[in-house]
Amino acid sequence: MSEDRLAAVEARLRSLEDERDIARMMASYGPLVDGGDADGVAALWAPDGVYDIDALFLAGRERIGAMVRSAAHQGWIRQGCAHVVGPPHITVDGDEAVAVCHSLMVVHEEGRYVVRRATANHWLLRRTDSGSGSGSGSGSGWQVVTRTNRILDGRPESPALLAGGVRGEPAGV
Repeated sequence: MSEDRLAAVEARLRSLEDERDIARMMASYGPLVDGGDADGVAALWAPDGVYDIDALFLAGRERIGAMVRSAAHQGWIRQGCAHVVGPPHITVDGDEAVAVCHSLMVVHEEGRYVVRRATANHWLLRRTDSGSGSGSGSGSGWQVVTRTNRILDGRPESPALLAGGVRGEPAGV
């Protein structure tokens, strides 16, 4: 195999591994947050990462972990809840990536399960040498720089967040 062909195959493999690692990291959010693992959830974010949830703006791992430890969130866990993150659309550009997906918060109420919230999710991610991702032995991973969630309630910014993310655009473009 020629050097150029080998380099092309290696680049394609790295791209596939990046997408897999990002999707796995994103998929871990639901089980971690529903399991009450505040440190695990916080570790998904870069140290100065942001979680922008409509009216709630959390900057830094400490605040993100505190959200999981909060009485409100612990009440959701005790009542029964599931944060379901849909399959992502991922655009990798070197050491940064944009991913978008839907998420549902399903809660147990009066013996049945109801969808409490459906949201558009836009993730800006960065490759790190010590990330929480499951790299292929290289020690690198991916962390959330900014996750922006907007409720899908008819407001125009929510579908715009999804459409822009599919194009690989940062939130707010």
